[in-house]
Amino acid sequence: MTTIHPLKHDRFDYSPIVDRPVLRWPNGARVAVWVIPNIEHFLFDRPSTSITQVTTRFVPDVLNYSWRDYGVRVGIWRLMDVMTHYGVRGTVALNSDVCEHYPRIIEAGNKLSWEWMGHGTNNSILLAEKDEPEERALIGGILDTIARKTGKKPRGWLGPALTETHNTPDLLAELGVEYVCDWVNDDQPYPIRVKKGSLFSIPYSCEINDIPAILDGKQSAQAFGQMIKDQFDVLYEDGATTGRVMSICLHPFLIGHPFRSKYLGEALAHITSRQEVWVTTGSEIIDWYRRHSSANA
Repeated sequence: MTTIHPLKHDRFDYSPIVDRPVLRWPNGARVAVWVIPNIEHFLFDRPSTSITQVTTRFVPDVLNYSWRDYGVRVGIWRLMDVMTHYGVRGTVALNSDVCEHYPRIIEAGNKLSWEWMGHGTNNSILLAEKDEPEERALIGGILDTIARKTGKKPRGWLGPALTETHNTPDLLAELGVEYVCDWVNDDQPYPIRVKKGSLFSIPYSCEINDIPAILDGKQSAQAFGQMIKDQFDVLYEDGATTGRVMSICLHPFLIGHPFRSKYLGEALAHITSRQEVWVTTGSEIIDWYRRHSSANA
């Protein structure tokens, strides 16, 4: 049976940022900066994000699997140290399987007051081509597992590889999720139409993101650090007119290596040296936006 997909969505209207009401962040901040560590689990029997394609046809692909495994064994701890040094809390895109396999990471994140978002079961299974009952059960189970293991139900969601079905936003809102990061099309939050309840999109980046920049774009660690600084500088100037959101999207198996983490530290030093910046979390951005944005009134 052939699936018929709509030619357009009806989740939100076109809204040029130059025509919107002015958005102000707390204490006159020009930019709300949030940092998203993607903490993930990968299955041993299938390919996923890889540093080389040479061995991806083999099962098991020990080279790429163990390269990814560096993230939960070593990289996340270095990333936590760098972020804590600059007073930056993470909003973690969390595979629920991480709760089962790496509880030490959950313990450490809770001590740092990091926020936990839903991010699928693991990053070997994408959220696509599922019927509505199957997807509802899947998302519900992910949220319940994270709530049980971290002590708090996720308020945000990022699909594995930013994948969705046509039902995903409605199901997220139905199950109590308040914001989603899959739509990488803005510098400000905005409401998404759902069948019941409410849901907001929050800016996430597929460019200020170490996987597309370093693996796909072949940028050096130093160049990626400069990209973060340049993104911030331009958004800081834009924010003099109306508030912006900047996301920094990270994967511990990439940014957690020593030769890369030093440039992330330099970028965070650059950002936190400015006065009119709000370094925050996803939920805090959405809470402020919901209360204070006239566009959302």
